[in-house]
Amino acid sequence: MPFVDVQSRLGINVDRWMQTQSGVQPYKKAARCHAFEKEWIECAHGIGQTRAKQECKLEYEDFYECMHRQKMRERLSTIRKQREKLIKEGKYTVPPCHSGQEEV
Repeated sequence: MPFVDVQSRLGINVDRWMQTQSGVQPYKKAARCHAFEKEWIECAHGIGQTRAKQECKLEYEDFYECMHRQKMRERLSTIRKQREKLIKEGKYTVPPCHSGQEEV
């Protein structure tokens, strides 16, 4: 135990600064990515930053994808480009409900 407990005197908790999903949530529901963050923290706990970067890479990638949804955006962009390509070639016709027209 340190001689002077600075954290409690200042009212901060340095140990939990990175755990954004672990904070108090409204209506006592777990945050969207809480499970992925928990897996990553459990994997990285006690092994050090250098080993954690190598051994917990999959858990961190899952947590990062849940937070930023980068792979999902790339996938949707690819699907949208393919759809536009098929429309230009005339191989796909957009249904009336998807084109903004009312159904008759």
